[in-house]
Amino acid sequence: MEKNKLILKVEKIDVSYGVVKALNDVSIEIMEGEIVCLIGPNNAGKSTLVETIIGINKVDSGEIYFMGQNITKKATEVRVASGICIIPERRSLMSMMTTLENLKLGAYYHTKEFKDNLEVVFEYFPILKKRKNQLAGTLSGGEQQMLAIARGLVSVPKMMMLDEPSLGLSPKIVSEVFEIIVNLNKKGLTILLSEQNARMALRISDRGYVIERGNILLSGLSEDLSNNKRVQHAYLGGGLE
Repeated sequence: MEKNKLILKVEKIDVSYGVVKALNDVSIEIMEGEIVCLIGPNNAGKSTLVETIIGINKVDSGEIYFMGQNITKKATEVRVASGICIIPERRSLMSMMTTLENLKLGAYYHTKEFKDNLEVVFEYFPILKKRKNQLAGTLSGGEQQMLAIARGLVSVPKMMMLDEPSLGLSPKIVSEVFEIIVNLNKKGLTILLSEQNARMALRISDRGYVIERGNILLSGLSEDLSNNKRVQHAYLGGGLE
């Protein structure tokens, strides 16, 4: 897929939690068809940035553009309807609802297409078809992450943002989840991946941004970041295998 059309532009945004500055003059760009990763330590601002793009946090200054439209002051539901979805940290499933009921929630703006989209999702995640009548809270950690991604897919997104998708999962399941992300991207889905597992994130992404203390410190091709001494020392234990 050609990756030359700008889908997301975050331009010099500042975000605060009360008197605490959470993001400072942050700018990122994502081209259609890319996987872009956002790496950094705990409390670096990764989740804050993702949540700001979807509209959970208000910006103090700066602007956000999606598909050429200024969405800086748009409500979260407008951003979701326009084609942005978020797979939040810790998944935020409705644990006392079934797999199928959770998927229906994700299709809120696309109820007419839900049946067809559901079949597509079940092709990606056949285990969820087997578990469709099972309570989400009783699924394994890996199955819950798959359900969270599937719930995002039935919203028919143009761009999916995943916030710490490897959190709490075993290495084997992490590999499976990252393989799912790659396959979704190959099908044409643009992805912003916020992830502490820098090694895996850089391995599957096209480009990356390094964020610390609410500031973008470095950006570039993922391969270049992987070979950057500063990144290797801070996040990769001396370098990629």
